Amino acid sequence: MQINSWVRVILDSLYDGVLIADQDMIVKYINPAYTRITKVKSQDIVGKSVVEIRPGARLPYVIKSGKQLLRIPRKVGNVEYMVNMVPIIENNEIIGGISILNEINDVYKLTKELNQSNMMIKKLKKHMKTTKYSFEDIISIDKQSLATKDLAKKIAKKGTNVLVTGDSGTGKELYAHAIHNASERENGPFIAVNCATFEGHLLESELFGYEEGAFTGAKKGGKIGLFEVANGGTLFLDEISEMNYGLQAKLLRTLQEHTIRRIGGITEIPVDVRIIAATNKSLETMIEEKKFRKDLYYRIAIFPINILSLRDRKEDIKPLIEHFINEMANKMKSHLDISEDVLNILYNYEWPGNIRELKNTIEFAANMTDDYMIKADHLPKIIQVEAIRKNLVKLKTLEQVIRETEILEIKKALLTYGNTVEGKKKAAEDLGISLATLYNKLK
Repeated sequence: MQINSWVRVILDSLYDGVLIADQDMIVKYINPAYTRITKVKSQDIVGKSVVEIRPGARLPYVIKSGKQLLRIPRKVGNVEYMVNMVPIIENNEIIGGISILNEINDVYKLTKELNQSNMMIKKLKKHMKTTKYSFEDIISIDKQSLATKDLAKKIAKKGTNVLVTGDSGTGKELYAHAIHNASERENGPFIAVNCATFEGHLLESELFGYEEGAFTGAKKGGKIGLFEVANGGTLFLDEISEMNYGLQAKLLRTLQEHTIRRIGGITEIPVDVRIIAATNKSLETMIEEKKFRKDLYYRIAIFPINILSLRDRKEDIKPLIEHFINEMANKMKSHLDISEDVLNILYNYEWPGNIRELKNTIEFAANMTDDYMIKADHLPKIIQVEAIRKNLVKLKTLEQVIRETEILEIKKALLTYGNTVEGKKKAAEDLGISLATLYNKLK
């Protein structure tokens, strides 16, 4: 487990004590507040086992079980404190645990600090998340696709705002992750928000946060906005075309002044955030229709990247198919293959849903096959119909259909009852044929 310098600075500045251990129960870090509260120095505990140094410690249980332990009372000398212990989970695996210590003097301070501790745990989890994808995860062999990828790599290093355009399903968010990972902000947070999922003024409160009492229903204590959470990192605004015109003006001011003001607040809060925006619409057309601000467009489109539709970079189709086939084989824990005629059908399909549609098609076909070989009749009907229209696949005769269906049902019956004589008797009975007929068909 590695704690990057950016997170370390945050932890060092906290008033509450923090101890972080890895999955082997080895202490990887304590902050100055932990030393102040427990009187334990860093050199006496970091790099050593929690079990050996603090017999009876309960953090090992948290790491092993994946369960939280909250509000555990502790006392060192005259100092009383409460401990919240939470597992650190990455990719569904426990990689360690955090203990957060709160000093308490009376019940009122205890309540306040416990609330702050829980908020801090959530915030730390957000900050310690990393992006999922890098440029290595972007599958490209088509010349135009490679050119787009090379451009994105160059832009990633520049640090300025980026606008990623392309049809739905082309991989715009994948590029956003990769750009962040290849930038100088890679150790900072990457926060993604889909502007289309928030109605009315909800997106404004999500991005900028609000003060307590800012409006009816506002949470007690207010709420931190995503700009503050993304400070020092990247904020990915997907479907930015869906942002209302008024909020666009507030976003523009933030990009110009590098400060935000929470809803209902009067304080200007400085933020250092790189914007990566994405859309599948023409912002130029929206500008002409007075639906998108021209001045905001020039702020976010300093480096525009257009991701081509899959039909315009056909050489990427086969390697993408291979990738998704391997993914499904790993999920199914079995070998999975695809016939040449299906490859031809998929190569010549237009893919209106782009890579997302291709991935879903492979998943659908993989679940339709019984012998782990994807054939034409395992594909979604819309693709089969299109293939027939283009003469990429011939219609089967009724005799072929009947024969293939018989074979499939016989295989299923034998898998159910087994290949013994007794199993074949039961299979024949279920199939509604005599045992002699079954033997003839097996031949």
